[in-house]
Amino acid sequence: MKEPDKNPVCYTFGYIKKDKSGDEEKTTAYSGVVNVFDAHVLLFPVHSMAGPVWVTTWGRLKDAGFSVKKGEQDLAQEPNFGEAFLTWERTNALNLGWLMVNVAGKVTVGAPDKWKDQERWKAVASHIVLVQDAFFSQVVNSNLEVRTSVAIDPERGAAEDKALFTYEALPRATFLTMEVVLDDYRDAWPLSQHCQKKTAKGNVLPGNQQWSGPLQVVKAGLQMIEWLGVGGMGTRGFGRLAIVGEPLEQAYGKEK
Repeated sequence: MKEPDKNPVCYTFGYIKKDKSGDEEKTTAYSGVVNVFDAHVLLFPVHSMAGPVWVTTWGRLKDAGFSVKKGEQDLAQEPNFGEAFLTWERTNALNLGWLMVNVAGKVTVGAPDKWKDQERWKAVASHIVLVQDAFFSQVVNSNLEVRTSVAIDPERGAAEDKALFTYEALPRATFLTMEVVLDDYRDAWPLSQHCQKKTAKGNVLPGNQQWSGPLQVVKAGLQMIEWLGVGGMGTRGFGRLAIVGEPLEQAYGKEK
């Protein structure tokens, strides 16, 4: 790229610039201004005798900006090991895959304002199960999808001998959450007020919104994952995610 300084994607994620003056070539590296952290499981789908349910923990919901109430009061602690709070009325024990839990009561889970009207959230809000954090890992590990595949010999285009293998995957309808931290130490955003809606060639920017800063670039990229995918094994259906609601933004020192 000839002018990476003027490219908002390069500014957001970093780039290396080479300048040639006479016989000398100077290389300058700029790091990105955003840190994209690992995604964590927020709501994990599991089959049960009551139909599909989404398992989570009190701490995960609280960290993601959700409220959990038991009656009129905020939930003060997570359930005991082997017990669960449900978002619907039930007294009998409930199975989470092959694991059984006792019902400790009913709770109400409230989503952040930018989430609560989303159809995907409404579809699962009344089927949530809260378990203890130590028990949550057992539920997830016991209900991952185990898929079988075989390596292909590139010369013959057929299955390779003794190359059968299995791998585990998160099931569809798993809700993930992650953090993106903006540290714009350069303060040199390349787009002017007049070119925040279109590319240099006049095309509409991905995300159908103005790119007024690096966070809009990240959001546009995440929206494209729903169609393009991310990571390896794309031919096996991996890597596609859909954004639910709008991201929650907090300034440093003003975290809730």
